[in-house]
Amino acid sequence: MTPPASVGEARRRLPRDFLQALDSAFPQAAAEAILRGMGAHRRTTLRVNTLRSSAAAVLAFFRERAVKHERVRWYPDAFVLRDAREREVQSWDAYVEGRVYLQSLSSMVPAIALGPLPGERVLDIAAAPGSKTTQMAALMENRGTILANDVDCIRAQRLAYNLRLQGCAIVELRVGRGEKVGEELPAGFDRVLVDAPCSGEGRFVVFEPGTSRSWSTKTISESMRLQRRLLASGTEALKPGGVLVYSTCTLNLDENERMVQWALEALPLEVEKLPIAIPGTYAGMARGLDPSISRALRIFPDAQKEGFFVCRMRKRT
Repeated sequence: MTPPASVGEARRRLPRDFLQALDSAFPQAAAEAILRGMGAHRRTTLRVNTLRSSAAAVLAFFRERAVKHERVRWYPDAFVLRDAREREVQSWDAYVEGRVYLQSLSSMVPAIALGPLPGERVLDIAAAPGSKTTQMAALMENRGTILANDVDCIRAQRLAYNLRLQGCAIVELRVGRGEKVGEELPAGFDRVLVDAPCSGEGRFVVFEPGTSRSWSTKTISESMRLQRRLLASGTEALKPGGVLVYSTCTLNLDENERMVQWALEALPLEVEKLPIAIPGTYAGMARGLDPSISRALRIFPDAQKEGFFVCRMRKRT
């Protein structure tokens, strides 16, 4: 395996406009930490599907196969694989039978932050391909209801496949614009996940040019327009007193903290502290914004995680 990319190599390979925005938004040490993370070779991570298995059973499977792994202290159902790549995992019986699910550690955080409970009615407003939907069904022990919405028919087919494979019996699939859900089902949900389409900066990998090739400032602008509409729709769909989590896999302030600032000004929402502490993460960047935005969570990319932003809010009664 080639060594990790240096900060200098990351600066040579990544889009110039992205680098300028990164240097403008973050202190030098933080920007360099992000670039080092993008230059790392990311390890394979997975989640136990507790609807079909258990952490103990998966550990026994690892011992049988001599799979080198690490436990994730803040989430006992998550594992980091030291050597195995995703293609190898996809050949395992445990994967084919839906007992484990390949998922970024960062991607596991929004569902934990939302904290859906058995018996509740939950909306996943931009659900495909289903990583967080299936995770929430497991957290809810297949009791209650999840409405999983996605606008794209092909992505929705992939979502439906994953729901069947993971044994998610409580999920209703809706194909349509997330911006319309609130209008159609006002105040119908106890919790809403707005894991919004975004510019994807947190997923950049220096050695994989395809991860950043489609990025542009136009992508950010287009994403922001959709994010506002999804937040407004999700808030309308939420019961008074209910919880909404907004998350992205990008790094810039416009799609993250400034988007939350817009939500606080335009919608009946207030920011709450997240019910999880993850070592090595950062508070939201609230300088010049509502101080409560510092309760949000920032995850910088590294060898185990992609970059992410997670904010938990509650609808005022």
